[in-house]
Parts: sequence; structure tokens; C-alpha cells
Amino acid sequence: MERKNHYFSMGVSAFVTAAAVLLFYDTLFGGKAVLALLETVRPILYGAFIAYLLAPMVNFFERHLFPPHPERERKRSQAMLIRTVGILLAWLVVWFFFYLLASVLLPELYKSVLQLIANVDKYYQTISGWVTSLSNHLLETNPDLAQQIVEKLGDYFQDFGKWLSGLLPQLQTVMTTVSGGVWSAVNFLMDLLVGIIASVYLLATKERCAAYGRKLVYSLFPQEQVGLVLRGTKRADTIFSGFVRGKLLDSIIIGILCFVCCSILKFPYTPLVSVFVGVTNVIPFFGPFLGAIPSTFLILLVSPRQALYFVIFVLALQQLDGNVIGPKILGNTTGLSSLWVIIAILVGGGFFGVAGMFFGVPVCACLNSLINFFVDARLRKKGLSPDSGEYAAGGAYGPRPE
Repeated sequence: MERKNHYFSMGVSAFVTAAAVLLFYDTLFGGKAVLALLETVRPILYGAFIAYLLAPMVNFFERHLFPPHPERERKRSQAMLIRTVGILLAWLVVWFFFYLLASVLLPELYKSVLQLIANVDKYYQTISGWVTSLSNHLLETNPDLAQQIVEKLGDYFQDFGKWLSGLLPQLQTVMTTVSGGVWSAVNFLMDLLVGIIASVYLLATKERCAAYGRKLVYSLFPQEQVGLVLRGTKRADTIFSGFVRGKLLDSIIIGILCFVCCSILKFPYTPLVSVFVGVTNVIPFFGPFLGAIPSTFLILLVSPRQALYFVIFVLALQQLDGNVIGPKILGNTTGLSSLWVIIAILVGGGFFGVAGMFFGVPVCACLNSLINFFVDARLRKKGLSPDSGEYAAGGAYGPRPE
């Protein structure tokens, strides 16, 4: 009992100290130091993420090309040579995939963008015709509505004239924004290059990094809790690796299938549409709809009939992904219900944008697994069953009907 009280006092003291430090920091710096720190270590974070994605490929090459001898231990120089070859082969596969993607997709994507720009005026006339015919129909059947629309249009034209008169002074701001966007893209490419270099070092020393992490766990936690922490870390790694790597592979497969099928069906803007569908597919649940809506609108401008066919094709493709491809690749790595997936996407997207929508699901799955572990442990300690069905109506612990 005294030992538990001692640990409880230490935990409360650590929490109060951390809260005081955070309050002091937020009062003085207002969060700018954290943002500056994240900006500084961003290339390392990129490198860690790349290394995390490529680690299974490196392990595959090492395991199949250089199988360990059961009676002979590898020398340090041999192990480093094998690791170098594994990293080199993994990066060759990645660069070959990007080269193949760029040589096949980028020229067609460039042609689609040029075609879209060239037909902007035509599409504007098409949309204008739709709006005009709809407006005429509404105005003929609703004279009062016509008068209100005319008044509103007059106000809009006045506001538009004021906006045009103030446009020239704002051109400098627009140019500054554009130049800032270009500079941000250059900074991203530089950070990505540094991240690629960092990923090579992380892949080369991944066992050493893992050993240091376990050493840190043994130094921070009591001996009887180390096993729980390591098992929890392994469970989190299983969830993240299964979801992140699986979802990226699934999205690549869906993008390729969309490109091949749309080419066979001769849909307009096939490369552009395939990129939309493949990229947005990484977002769970909402991703297919986010990619299908702008793609359908682009095809609708060319041919309403083909737009209808495209909607049917996307629905069939998503059924194939949801019932065949996705379960084969992802399985049940998260263990979350559809409701919690939606909540995780909305909360993650609200705080961190698109990245939050993607990583919100595995983070929520890790928290769900942690909470379930503690709840089940507490129930077993009380001599109760951890089975949720026992607490439903009619179960051993559920409410009894009157």
C-alpha cells in the first residue's frame, strides 16, 4: 500500500510539474517555440516516415537474398554490407516505380491539363447555358422571384465593380502569395531530400534505434511494467504498419485500376480522374466521394451520358475495393467500427487537415486498444467478465427485465 501511494504521489507531482511548465511556456512564448522546433525537425520526421514505410521491403530483401546461416553468425562487416544492399535494392524499386509512373502517367496528365485549360471557355459557355435555361424557367413561372433576382444581380454587379477597382492595388499581395507558395514548394523539396538521406541512416541503424528505445523503456518504467509497455508498443506498431502501409498500397492499386478501366471505357481526362480517385482514396470512408465528385463534374462538362457511366463505374470500383481488395490488404488492423472511423476522420481533419484525416484512424485505434486493455484488466481484477455481451440486456451483468 505504501509503495502504491508512493507511485501515486510521484505521478501527481510529475503531472503538476508538467502542467506548470506548459503553462509557463504558453504564457511566455504562445506556442511559437514548438512550431519553430517542428519546422526544424520536419526533415527528420519525413525521413522517419519514409524509413518506416521502407523497412519491410529492406527486411524482405535481406531475408530472401541473404538468408541467415543456422550454424554461422554473421560478422559485423557482412551484416553492414547486406544491409547496404537491402537499402539500395529497396530504393531502386521505389525509384523504378516512380519512373514508370512518371513515364506513363505524367505525359498523359500534362495533355489532360492542357486540354482542360484549352476548353475552359467552352465549359464556361456550357455552364452559362445551363444556368440561363434554368433561370428562364424559374423566372417564367415565378415573376416575384424574377424581380428579387434582378435586384440581387444589380447589387452583385456593383460589388463586382468595386472589387475590380480595388484589384490593382492587391496585385502585389497576390504576387507575394504566389511567390510564397513557390518558395514553400522549394522548401518542401529540400526537406524531402534531407528526409531521404535521413531515412537511409535510420534504415541502416534500425536495430540500434530499437535497442535504445527498449533501453529507455527499461530505465523509465518499473520491471513489472516493462512487458506491458513493450507489448503495447508492438500492438501500436501493428496497427500503424497495417493501416498506413496497407492503405497506401490499396490506393495505388485503385488508382492503377481506375486508369486502366477508364482508358478502356474511353472516359475523358482519364489520367486526371485516376489521380483524383487514387490520391483521395487514402482518406478512409470519405475519400472515394471526395475524388469522385470533381471527376464526375469534369466528365459531365464533356458528356452527361459518360458522367453517368463513370458514376456507375466508381460505385463498382469502390465495392470491389471495400469487399475484396481492402480486406485482403488491410484486414481488420484497426478493429474500429464505422462510427468510430467517421469520428476519427472528422476530429483528425478538424485539427490537422488532410494528414489528420489519414492518421486519425490508426491513432484512434491505438487509443481504443489501450482503453480496452485497461478496462478489461480492471474487470478481471474485480472478478468480472471482460466480454461486452455479458453486460447487455439479458446478460450476466446486464439489466434484468421487470
